[in-house]
Amino acid sequence: MNEIIVAYWSQTGNTQAMAEAVGEGIEAAGRKALVAEIGSVSMDALKNASVFAMGCPAMGAEVLEEAEMEPFVMEVEAFAAGKSIGLFGSYGWGDGEWMRSWTERMTAAGATVVGGEGVICQEAPDEEALESCRALGKALAAL
Repeated sequence: MNEIIVAYWSQTGNTQAMAEAVGEGIEAAGRKALVAEIGSVSMDALKNASVFAMGCPAMGAEVLEEAEMEPFVMEVEAFAAGKSIGLFGSYGWGDGEWMRSWTERMTAAGATVVGGEGVICQEAPDEEALESCRALGKALAAL
């Protein structure tokens, strides 16, 4: 499959902007990106994909959003083994613990986290953060 899914959950638009930048990187590298909110992403499509990305901001005490994203990630954990996954998201406080935990979860489920860690930024992504997201997209497209 030439298309790479970039699934995200965003409350304020910060993570959505990051998702769009990941998609730009994928397309700049010559692949097609499907950037979509998690509610419109097919689990079957993710199961069949060898490479995809997921984005979510830190919520509460540095955790994934619990009502929609956490169940989505739990479902992905069941079939993550052998997949290459890019992770990204924004945060408003703390030090990125939610992303370290998410990276550990995906690794424990047997996935390879592209770049070895997720791409994070505090609050709205600046140009440097967006460029990191584009670089993530290019890395995903190279797989």
